[in-house]
Amino acid sequence: MLDLIILSLHFFICFLTSIAIWCGPKDVESDSSSTGGAETEPNGLIFIGKEEDIKKSQRITAKINGREIVVFYLEGKFHALDSRCYRKIFACVISDIDGQACIVCPWHKFKITLETGEGLYEGINPLEPSPTPKWQSKGVKQRIHKVTIDNGNVYVSPPDLSVSFDSDYFADKYKNGGELAMGK
Repeated sequence: MLDLIILSLHFFICFLTSIAIWCGPKDVESDSSSTGGAETEPNGLIFIGKEEDIKKSQRITAKINGREIVVFYLEGKFHALDSRCYRKIFACVISDIDGQACIVCPWHKFKITLETGEGLYEGINPLEPSPTPKWQSKGVKQRIHKVTIDNGNVYVSPPDLSVSFDSDYFADKYKNGGELAMGK
């Protein structure tokens, strides 16, 4: 019975964390066509925000040509990736998985590295005499975006859409205010 109460409490806390992340800072409209948002710089980079502001909040969401992205500041580094996981919606907790900073989707429990966008899973080799679970790669599943810091400003490079990733499906599905668009 106690296990059931603890499990229920765990899910409730995860739910509240997801809501807090979902309702967190979403103050950048980086559509190059948007009048109130940041504009594309002459060098092609898109202004996301002030470095110090993002460091304080540790994450910020933005739109690049209608595509929602999230920029994280973690352990002295900025990381940018599509704001939706490669399965559906992307509100997450950041965890250390096998020495790598990963986002963990609260609904699907997918683990995606911030550095590369790789999906990780824990698997065993049944042919080993005593199989031990090890973290393995599913390959790059999540589109990441290059972050540039210049004079205290944070910029993101526009995505190279000539290469496709699993996260592109949901990024496109909810582009420009789709039914589950963040902050809408």
